[in-house]
Amino acid sequence: MFCSLLSDTGGALNVNTLRRTGLLILISLSGCASTPEPVAEAPVVQSQSAKIKPPPVAPAPKKAPVPPSVVIPAAKAPPASEKEVHELLMRLLPARLKDKAGWADDLQSAYKALQIPPTPEYFCATLAVIEQESSFQADPVVLGLPAIIRREIVQRSEKYSIPQTVIDWMLSSNSRDGRSFSQRIDALKTEKELSDLIEEIIAMLPAGRELFPNYNPVHTGGPMQVSVEFAESHVRARPYPYPLHGNLRNEVFSRRGGVYFGSAILLDYPAPYTDMLYRFADFNAGRYSSRNAAFQRALSRASGQPLAPDGDLLRYKNGNPSTDASATLKALLTLNRTLKLSEAELQRDLRLEKLSSFSRTPLYQRLYALADQNGTQPRVALPQIDLKSPKIKRKLTTEWFANRVNSRYKNCLQQKGSISADSKTTKSPGGG
Repeated sequence: MFCSLLSDTGGALNVNTLRRTGLLILISLSGCASTPEPVAEAPVVQSQSAKIKPPPVAPAPKKAPVPPSVVIPAAKAPPASEKEVHELLMRLLPARLKDKAGWADDLQSAYKALQIPPTPEYFCATLAVIEQESSFQADPVVLGLPAIIRREIVQRSEKYSIPQTVIDWMLSSNSRDGRSFSQRIDALKTEKELSDLIEEIIAMLPAGRELFPNYNPVHTGGPMQVSVEFAESHVRARPYPYPLHGNLRNEVFSRRGGVYFGSAILLDYPAPYTDMLYRFADFNAGRYSSRNAAFQRALSRASGQPLAPDGDLLRYKNGNPSTDASATLKALLTLNRTLKLSEAELQRDLRLEKLSSFSRTPLYQRLYALADQNGTQPRVALPQIDLKSPKIKRKLTTEWFANRVNSRYKNCLQQKGSISADSKTTKSPGGG
């Protein structure tokens, strides 16, 4: 790698290049923005607690999907015209919101592209997440961001025994606008600014894009704090409906792209939920985590093995299933004769844990048939996950996040007179 960083003059290593390379690696190691944080909590949580690789995205349907009915009473129908949809959004959005019409346009456009029914219930779900994640800021401010970055750099430099004089030397390198990188870090206010700074460092290195393609530690962004990785996965299955302004990372950090991808990860998948609460939990912990947490509880009951219901049925390394046996797999192996499934068959079915089809596997069906013998077990449960991030100063969990967003969701519906908070729900979005 470093052979490519040699200067063209005499083969000596360019000093500025060396300083910037060291700085890039050090900031990337800090991973200061790799974990979403709940609003006040995570103005930057993706959703998706970013601890797992985003699930595969189903290909775009050729026909319009059956309208999902998350918490929609059977008699409730979407507005008939685009004008009515826009008027509905203008009522649902906060009264004092800056550029309210612009937010309405972006939401309406996203729902139309994703073929999500434009009902108060769905819109309130998206609005609740936006309010929780960013308080309707397209590029939310992270309080104390420079201090967070410097603290993380110090911790990593101590771990790898890098002297402070070397750190100061690397930070003193000049950036493109003439300021040192130390000065640039001290001026940072948002994660987009941090992401842009890291992209600038990469661009300033010889062959930087090729040598450091995945070194940007800012993994989530925008008003709904969606992960860049999820956006990349989604566009492989469903073309992005807007012109790109720069690259996909820039779109994730924009209001338009953030609302589009955030609505997709929240609503654009079939799930067996009759309460929006569990979609909010999935948004934070990963798709189908609520279904999988219930599966773990049923397995623990059937096997007698204690399990943490975190919604992850396999171990993951770099976003991919690890060869190390998870606690869930170990518990299943104590029942494999009863379930009449080999270890290979158990692993085969567990690999579908991030897909709707997992609930149709022999493993899922036989495990519940066994667990239900002593009383019907729930098919959904809130994942029990502690949220970790340099930005989080108190104990927060996925359950806390889901309940907080659910409270905002109900307030949105009640305040606008859309539906009673006590209304019973039917199916979940996506017709699952």
